[in-house]
This record gives sequence, structure tokens and C-alpha cells, in this order.
Amino acid sequence: MADMETQYAAKTSSWIKKIWPVQKFELKKIIPLLSIKFLVSIVYATLTCMKDSLIVTADHSGAEVIPVLKGWVVFPLSLLCAIGYSKLSNQFKRSTLFYSIVTFFLVMIFLYGFVLYPNVDVLSPHASANFLTVKWGVKFTHWISVYRNWIHSLFFIVAELWAQVVIFILYWGFANHICQVKEAKRAYTLFIAAGDLATVIAGPLVLHYVSKFSGGDFTATLQTLITYVLIAGCLILATYWWMNRYVLVDKRYYDPSITKRALNEKTKLTLRKSIKHIFSSKYLLSIAALVIGCALTINMVEVTWKAHLKSLYPATADYLAFNSKVTTMVGIVALVTVLFLGGNFLRKFGWRFSALISPIVIGATGALFFAFSYFKGILGSIATLFGTTPLMILVFIGAFQNIASKVVKYSFFDCTKEMAYIPLDQESKVKGKAAIDMVGSRLGKSSSSWLQVSMMGLLSTGDVLLITPYLIPIILGVSFYWSYSVRYLAKELDKKENALLEETGKAIAKASTAAEPTPAP
Repeated sequence: MADMETQYAAKTSSWIKKIWPVQKFELKKIIPLLSIKFLVSIVYATLTCMKDSLIVTADHSGAEVIPVLKGWVVFPLSLLCAIGYSKLSNQFKRSTLFYSIVTFFLVMIFLYGFVLYPNVDVLSPHASANFLTVKWGVKFTHWISVYRNWIHSLFFIVAELWAQVVIFILYWGFANHICQVKEAKRAYTLFIAAGDLATVIAGPLVLHYVSKFSGGDFTATLQTLITYVLIAGCLILATYWWMNRYVLVDKRYYDPSITKRALNEKTKLTLRKSIKHIFSSKYLLSIAALVIGCALTINMVEVTWKAHLKSLYPATADYLAFNSKVTTMVGIVALVTVLFLGGNFLRKFGWRFSALISPIVIGATGALFFAFSYFKGILGSIATLFGTTPLMILVFIGAFQNIASKVVKYSFFDCTKEMAYIPLDQESKVKGKAAIDMVGSRLGKSSSSWLQVSMMGLLSTGDVLLITPYLIPIILGVSFYWSYSVRYLAKELDKKENALLEETGKAIAKASTAAEPTPAP
């Protein structure tokens, strides 16, 4: 009986270590980092639920405005942010930039919720927008909608840039500077899980307040949610300050000189040199192909799905309620997957298998959704069988695709992509990763937007649903090239890993030989 209890305790301890591989002395650092990741993610998840719903359901608007905003507004601004951050890093400490940038975002969110949105009818240029519609025609409605609803467009841009600047540049830059490689291998999965947990909570939070104020003025719902966002933002700043004050001066973690250099060093890295460095390396170009392919395929399918969702739920509250449910499902499934499958798949089946999951799942489900979207007439008999409509079934198929694509991204793509940087030299890790993370993801989303807007222009239409059949070969082609890049990287990773093992073995053998006593004459 005692042996069985010992075995059970050992198995339980083993599972706990797999899920929570953090040593006791590391808690003072890891828990605050987890807290910041949770907070920046819950802000983004809440803003994401709101930004799409507000702009898509706005007056004379639809899902067609999303490609315009992402491709022609957010992408140039993200480039400016990357250039600006690079230049500001030469003048200010990283900690100063962190406080300043997060505060700027919080001020913009506050102004939208408590100044601009309550006066949206007065501040929106409906008269001039109507004039432009008459002059240019309905095929430019999606462009004019961005101008007509500039207040919602501004909020959309702020929410998009929060992920680009605060999560990717500020948070992960901070984590990469204060975490050692051995810590990152154990803790980064937990940071991703913290983001998934935030998504799980954000969905019900939004849904609760949408239901609570349903039927009345939506202003109360929006301001309540924005208040939570602002509180989370203040907690981010407070936690970051606490870590700088009490954790990063602890000699158990760092030499004080290393900490000071890591956090306060002014970098000389320029965006132009970073991009030039990527084009000089096929290995880095392949990583960029992964990032661009993932962002392009997810965004391309998402726009078409949101167009169907707008047709089913034209009211802002209904659209937001459904979107929050999907967000919750993404968080729950991704959290379970990353904790129980992500790391285990990597250890059991290897990097290549895990990295190929994302392009296969996203490409296959995306092409299937586009096919159903174009041939939605075949859904009539199925809809009759279940007592619903083809549009409802199509929306649920799109929701399934959206959940599946984001789950594999969070659980498999993110970690395998980060692992691809490990065997690189220090210059490639710093310069290459900076440019890919700052520009690559946004370029993928923007490329999708440019393709969709260009096709709508060629077909003289303002309806994204009419270009659906032309998107199927694009998503399959991008997924195929993405898979090819994964296979190339897998081969190169094996070569680099074997070379590293061989070099390590030689170093050990050399050290052993040097340590042997010299025989007496």
C-alpha cells in the first residue's frame, strides 16, 4: 500500500513538473512576468472583441473595411512605430520607453471611451461621406467607411498596434532580456498559457456586460469594459515598476551590472540593417516566410467569416456577444492544448512534425470554409435537417476554422518559431528576430488585405464575399510554401544541432585531455 502511494505521489509530482516546471527560487521573477503577460493579453483580447464589432457594425460599414484598415493604415503605422522605436531606443532607456508607450496607449483608449464615443454622431463626417459615395460610387464604400467612421477606425488601429508594440516589442523584449535560455525553455510555454487564460476570461467578461446592458445605450457597456482595460493597464505599469525595484536587483537572479546593462542599455540597431540582414540569409528568410504565411492565411479567412457574421448579426451587441463566445472557446482550447500537447508533441514527434501542424490545419480548414462560402447552396438540405439556415451553418463553420487556426498558432506555431532562432549566432538572433517580429507579422496581414482590396477593385465591387473563389488557390499556395519553408528549416536545424553537439563533444574531450596528469619522466 505504501509503495502504491509512493508511486502515485511520484506520478503526480511528475505531471506537476511538466505543467509547472518552475523552481521555488524563481517564483519571485516568473510570477510577475506571468502577471504582465496575462494583463497585456486580457487588454488585447478585450479590445479585439470590441474593435471588430464596432467598426464592422458601424453606419454604412462592413467587414470590407478591415482589409483597408489593416493593409493601408495599420501596416504603414506599424512601420513608423518600428522605425520610431528603433530611433527612440538610441535616446532613452528601455524602462522609460516601456512606461511612456503603455501610458500613451492607455490615454488613447480613455479618450475613445469617454470623449470620442459618446459624441460619435456629432464628430462623424456623414455629410461629406455621403457626398463622396455619390461622387465615387458604391465600389469605394469600404474606403469611405474608414473616413466616415474615423472614431471607430482610430480605436481599431490602437487595438491592432497594442499587439504589435506592447506585446511583441515591449513585453517579449523585456522577457528576453531578463530570462536566461534555460529559464525560457521552461517558462515561455507558461507565458503563452497566461495569454490563453486571459482570452478565456475576456470572452465571458465582454459577454456579461453586453447582456447586462442589452437593449439600452451601448455607451455604458463600452465604458465599463474600457474601465477594466485601463485598470489592467495601470497594473501592468505597477508590476513592471515592482520588478525593476525589487526583483531585478536580487543577486540570486542577476549580477547587478548585467541587469543594468540589459534594461537600460541604449541600442544602436536600425530597422534598415535588420531587414538587410534577413535578405542575406536563406534561413532567416524561411522564418520570415513562416511568420508572413501564418498571418496572411489567418487574416484572409477571418475577413470573409466576419462578412458572413455581419449578415447574421447586424446589431453591434449581438455581433459582439457571438464574437466574445468564439474568443472564449479559443482561449479554453488553446490553454488545454498548449499545456498538455504542445510540449509533449515537440518531445515525442520532433520540431518538424509540430511546425507542420499549423500550415496543414490552417490551409485545409481555410480552403474548406471558402469552398462552403462559395457553394453555400449545398448547405440548404443540411440546414433544413437541423432547423436552421445556411448562413447560420456557414458562420459556425467559419467560427470552427477561426478557433482551430488560432489554437494551432498559439500552441504549436509560436513555440516552434521561437525555437528556430536558438541555433543562430547572436547577431542573427538580435537583428533578424527584431525585424521579423516587428514587420513580418504585420506584412502578412497587410498582404492579405492588399490582395482582397485589389481584387474588389478589379471586380468593381465593395463586397468581399464576391471574391471568395479567387482566394482558395491563394491560401493553398501560401500554405504549401509555408510547409516547404518548415521542411527546409527542419533540415537546417538538424545540421546546426549536430554541428553544435559535435563542437561540444570536441570541447569536452579537449578539456578532459588537458585535465589528465602529465606522466612522470
